Formats: sequence, structure tokens, C-alpha cells
Amino acid sequence: MVDLDQDPFYSNGTTDEISKKLLGMLLTYDSPKGLVGGRIVETEAYMGQKDSAAHAFKGRRTASNEPLYGPPGTVYIYSIHGRYLLDVAAQAKDVPQGILIRAIEPTIGLAVMEQNRTRHGVELTNGPGKLMEAFGIADKDMNMQIFGNSKLNIHQDDKKIPIRIEESNRIGVANQGTWATKPLRYFVKGNPYVSGIKKRDYDQKSHGWR
Repeated sequence: MVDLDQDPFYSNGTTDEISKKLLGMLLTYDSPKGLVGGRIVETEAYMGQKDSAAHAFKGRRTASNEPLYGPPGTVYIYSIHGRYLLDVAAQAKDVPQGILIRAIEPTIGLAVMEQNRTRHGVELTNGPGKLMEAFGIADKDMNMQIFGNSKLNIHQDDKKIPIRIEESNRIGVANQGTWATKPLRYFVKGNPYVSGIKKRDYDQKSHGWR
């Protein structure tokens, strides 16, 4: 069970700050084929009603995005172009700010994830749709559940520390108004599982961890 008093999602941190705190934490899914998971290496912050790229822009509230309005740590799964993506509500109930988990460095259940995906190596989990496919999640059944109280968990006490966190504009929102270019994407510098990283920028020695 999650103790919300000890939960960083329920701290005084802003959503962008929490997005950076998530980097290095272990994300797991207790799948029907076995436990799978890995270290979070890339996130994006979405800042709610004021954010033109957010699902809750201008207070939009529908059955589809209702998990964003849930308490901190609420699972929000949504689909774009036939792919499922994983988001976590980051602020107090009815404050619809969320964090997209974009990529992980796989560490648990590699054989299961490779069975779920046709592409292996860094292509296994170096994008939000790819990691969900690797996990074998292809529905929204866990929406409104809480990480740690469901088959999905973010292990806040099991974390590696990045040597350096980089930031950039978010991916895939270039046409989403004035907030599209804000630097709200965060990633572990040099980690080969970060989406779009060039091979020449890999940190071959430590993958960007201390």
C-alpha cells in the first residue's frame, strides 16, 4: 500500500520538479507473463489547465482524462495512434497535472519484454508506446488505480542517481500552441534508452548513472 504522506507525488514539488525526481526510479508491472520493469530514464511534465499541450488544457474534463483529476499517483493510460502511453497524476485531487513516462532502461523480465516486442536492444523500451508494448499493456483497465496499489508500481525507495539530467522541449506536441516549446522533457544524459538519442552520445561506461 502507498503511504501518501511519504509519497513524492504528494509533496510540495511542482510537476516539473517531480518529473525530474522520477528519473532513476524503478517502474514495474506485474504482468500475466511475469514481473517486468526498469529504470525510468525519460519523462515529460504536463502542467494542466494552463498548458496548451496538456489533455486538461482550459479545464477540459472528460471520461477519458478523468484519471488526471485523481489523487497523486493515479494511473492514467491513454492511446494515441493505436499505441498506449503511461502517465501518472502528480498533484492533489482535481489539479490535473501529469507526467508521461517516456522511456525506461529495462532491468527486470527482459525475456518477457522481448517476447512482447519485435524490436530488441535499445528499441525495446526507448519510447512511451514501446515500453507499454514491452510490458504487454494494451488496454486502459488500470486507469484510476494508484501506483503501488495496483499491478503497476513506481518504487520510490529503489532509485539510481543520474550524473546529469538534461531537458528539452516535449516530443510530438509541436503544433500544440504556446507551450509546445517549453523545456518540460527530462532525461538521463547519455542513457542509450532515451528516445531519439544518437549512438555517439551514449555513455557506454555508466549509461549516465553515478
